[in-house]
Amino acid sequence: MLSRIRSAPRGPDTHFRSRSRPGLYTGLRSRAAALLVMLCAATAAGAVPARAVEMEGIRFDDAARVAGKELQLNGTALRARFLTKGYVAALYLQEKARNATVVLGTPGAKRLQLRMLREAEPPAFARAIRQGIRDNHSEAQVQGLAARLVQFERTLGEVGNAHKGDVINLDFSPQTGTVIAINGTPRGRPIPGEDFYQAVLRVFLGDRPVDPDVKRGLLGG
Repeated sequence: MLSRIRSAPRGPDTHFRSRSRPGLYTGLRSRAAALLVMLCAATAAGAVPARAVEMEGIRFDDAARVAGKELQLNGTALRARFLTKGYVAALYLQEKARNATVVLGTPGAKRLQLRMLREAEPPAFARAIRQGIRDNHSEAQVQGLAARLVQFERTLGEVGNAHKGDVINLDFSPQTGTVIAINGTPRGRPIPGEDFYQAVLRVFLGDRPVDPDVKRGLLGG
């Protein structure tokens, strides 16, 4: 009986399974390999879209490039006063940080971007920056920044009114200094010194910021 069981012929279903399994596995492996190749090709070609953050209907890219350095979006914030929305701000850094002291103390390329939600005149914007610098620096420090602050205000004056939809970039490059760009076009001469850019950032991130909610948002809060 044992010999008959051993030599009993396999049924048709058993034959089908034994014949079909290698082909099935081969097909699955082929499809998986093809899918992997397609994903790699898409990534290499840049077909995977960059993520973006949206605030007040405005989209901010997750990355920016300043002075040849890739920067990451650290945070965004809405500046509003008396129920009037002024601008949406975004801070880009080489490495994300949640602490203002770390941001201000870390050297290297940075970008502070302002997306205007209403028209603003240069004198009003310049006064806000000057007052913010005074609020966050000693008198001696303000005196050391005075000439460069005049240059900053002069550049803003040459630009004229900022209109709704305008994009203002305040970029810092260790090689050139602070550069003001309106809608992608640099204006005026670069303002030297990392201490000046840090002073401008303190208007937004200092101990007495222009708006605590803006500070919180730029730090990713």
